[in-house]
Amino acid sequence: MGDIVVVIGAIAISILVFTWLIKVVKATLKTAFLAALILLGLQIFFGIGPAAIWDTVRDFISQQAGNAPR
Repeated sequence: MGDIVVVIGAIAISILVFTWLIKVVKATLKTAFLAALILLGLQIFFGIGPAAIWDTVRDFISQQAGNAPR
């Protein structure tokens, strides 16, 4: 009788973890698709490529790191 309770508990926890994992993967894919869509739009409409965006992000991060309080 005790083994059945453990098995049912393990199945319930497995279902909860699996549904949480599906939600995380779904949110991650939505974010990745949106980022790709924005990059594609910038490339097509303004001619701004990924390298230019990456350079801007790196410059911004290095400026923020230089201004961080110590």
